[in-house]
Amino acid sequence: MMSTAAVQFSPLVPAPVLLLLGIAGLALLAVGLYRRAAGSLFRFLFLCMMLLALADPRIVNEKREAQPDEALIVIDRTSSQKTGDRRKQMSDAEEALVAALDRQENLEYRIVEITDSATDDRPGTRLMEALATASADISPNRFAGAVIITDGQVHDLPKDIAEGKVPGVRGPLHVLLTGKRDEIDRRLVIKNAPGYGIVGKEVTLTYRIEDKHAKNDGTTARPSARVEFKIDGTEGTTALVPVGEDQTFTFKLEHAGPSLAELSVEAADGELSTVNNRALVSVNGVRDRLRVLLISGQPHAAERTWRNLLKSDPSVDLVHFTILRPPDKDDFTPLNELALIAFPTHELFVERLDEFDLIVFDRYLKRGVLQPQHLANIADRVRQGGALLMAVGPEFAGRASLYHTPLREILPAAPTGEVLESGYRPRVSDTGLRHPVTAALMRPGIDPKADPIWGRWFRQIPGDASAGVSLMTGLQDKPILLLDRVGKGRVAQVMSDHIWLWARGYDGGGPQGELLRRLSHWLMREPDLEEEALHARVRAGKLTVERRSLKDAVSKVTVTAPSGEVQELELKNAQPGLWRGELAAAEIGLYRLSDGEHQALVASGELNPLELSDLRATDALLTPVTDITGGSVRWLADGVPDVRRVDPGRDLAGRGWVGLVAHKAYVVTGLKDIPLLSGLLLAVLALGSLMAAWWREGR
Repeated sequence: MMSTAAVQFSPLVPAPVLLLLGIAGLALLAVGLYRRAAGSLFRFLFLCMMLLALADPRIVNEKREAQPDEALIVIDRTSSQKTGDRRKQMSDAEEALVAALDRQENLEYRIVEITDSATDDRPGTRLMEALATASADISPNRFAGAVIITDGQVHDLPKDIAEGKVPGVRGPLHVLLTGKRDEIDRRLVIKNAPGYGIVGKEVTLTYRIEDKHAKNDGTTARPSARVEFKIDGTEGTTALVPVGEDQTFTFKLEHAGPSLAELSVEAADGELSTVNNRALVSVNGVRDRLRVLLISGQPHAAERTWRNLLKSDPSVDLVHFTILRPPDKDDFTPLNELALIAFPTHELFVERLDEFDLIVFDRYLKRGVLQPQHLANIADRVRQGGALLMAVGPEFAGRASLYHTPLREILPAAPTGEVLESGYRPRVSDTGLRHPVTAALMRPGIDPKADPIWGRWFRQIPGDASAGVSLMTGLQDKPILLLDRVGKGRVAQVMSDHIWLWARGYDGGGPQGELLRRLSHWLMREPDLEEEALHARVRAGKLTVERRSLKDAVSKVTVTAPSGEVQELELKNAQPGLWRGELAAAEIGLYRLSDGEHQALVASGELNPLELSDLRATDALLTPVTDITGGSVRWLADGVPDVRRVDPGRDLAGRGWVGLVAHKAYVVTGLKDIPLLSGLLLAVLALGSLMAAWWREGR
């Protein structure tokens, strides 16, 4: 608290009137002096008294309370600042600045931290935006300045800098740069990549290796570098490619859904960091047309169920044959009622078998149409990556069963020779409750051990399971739905031909559409229906890990963050066959997960974040800003500069120091106003001057 006194005028008339009166008085004085008129000086003194009375001079005594200036310390804690020893440089500089500002009198400061997150709509280091927001509520008369600790890689510089303007900034900015002057950074840039591709087809992406030096934004003279390619985290190929030239990489989409292609390049000599030496591309695989070959035996009620299911899907290209009679049958059928062409066994099962993604046998039996070699070709096709769905009826238990062909090597269950005909309700097995194909059939909130609510079936072909897993059971707890993996392919076996009862709505019907849809998608290796899988996703800054398994327990998951930090995550059982866990995903980039058996990759934020596009510390971007505001740019490698207070208009930086403006702002808390001239005094002076004038004229 302090007091100051000053003389102030409160004119009773406008200032121009006072000015005119003063000019008129001077003119009269000049005329009087020119004519040597007696009493002119006393008349002028009288006029001065009147002008002084009209100006009303007062002594004003103010009580002032000093207002502290405010400064900002802006700290860049984005991902690029985790490179090398920059975090230590930041910590040391922050500690030194806080200590220096604490020693300053009449100064307050705030610390503003800038981070990047996967949930940010605008990527990169938004330093100028954060600075403008923080200084918006500080009066320009109290803003002492800002000290920024950053690597200089800023992604929101205003466009008005070229015109000498820095919007939102009303004081000096001093930049303290982390890192070193002569840093080298290599990065791998994706120039062009498709967002979608056809499963089974090849996609091509274009990439480029760039080596950047502190004083050269172009590529270095290094002729080549080795690049490694991985698809969905599996080991891939390598290639030696030139640096600074566009290159292409082609790979085949093996499954529907996202496929993650990872490209990584070897480190350069003396490189700052390898965190941006890899790039990710996510290509969503979609199926063009699913080619299905449906072979039916003699017509029956369930045949239309399979046909309707497959024909209802517009993405399915169905080829359906019903074999009614063997070629050697002689029953005197008229020629005009026979087929005009022979069944194309050689074309379908030798020449074009590889064109079919799924082969379905619906109550088919050996009738001499398909030879053992044809069935052996089907078994080989499954082992190489095809799929087989077999829906059996009573014929499967007889001598003409397809089990007595080369297909027996890939079937998960062998017939017992019995045919059970009695009413029962299919039940999801304990394994089926964990398998994604059948787990979704159970309604939430219903006890899985309770009797199913869907309709009954009346026939079952008992079988002894020798491979695969049983997802649904029927009479005598025998399996009626089995799944198995054979080589690269898959096999499903339905041990009843009464699923059509559900389709007709008998006894309340059942989930035949959902069951057959999920079954066919599992056969086509849909990633979401894998029973042994590790999945991860990042939403709202959280990493959610899900592990599907048919086992009773699962291992901990090792999570490797983009920075290389490793931590273990213990998953909790969320529902039968599904374990789940969550972690905070504070870093931007690729997270790698592994439980020892399965691996998963998930990107937090952008696949190739802008923040990591260039890791070199630079003074080129912020120097124009500091020049406009009167600040300076210093490298922390040279030491932390001292902080001084300077008066407005003085130099704001010097050798080894940076300056913050001392505005010396205040607010008036009290005011005392005393007239300088009282009315009596003015009257005495005015009358005295008039009397003196008369006296002088009277002589």
